[in-house]
Amino acid sequence: MKIHFRDVQAGSVEARAVIELAEGVFLNEVTLLNIEGELVVEFPRKSFQGKTKRTIYIDIVTFEDQDKRLLWEIEIKEAYRNWRKENKKVLVYENK
Repeated sequence: MKIHFRDVQAGSVEARAVIELAEGVFLNEVTLLNIEGELVVEFPRKSFQGKTKRTIYIDIVTFEDQDKRLLWEIEIKEAYRNWRKENKKVLVYENK
């Protein structure tokens, strides 16, 4: 699995990832979040309003079981950490 990252640094979003699942097949909008100092992987979801005007979310990527999802998250986090070692964060401005 090849993973390409794009630096975001807006709010709690650290980066976005594009994952090449197979030759020429990509999964977009995988988000890496920094929530209270912990790195969290968020997979893309589709949202729509139901008949009751309640927002309903459907996962774009579905896993056979929780173990497979956890393995993907670990692999994505490890790839991000390696990418971050090579691509340091650049501060555009400082808070004073």
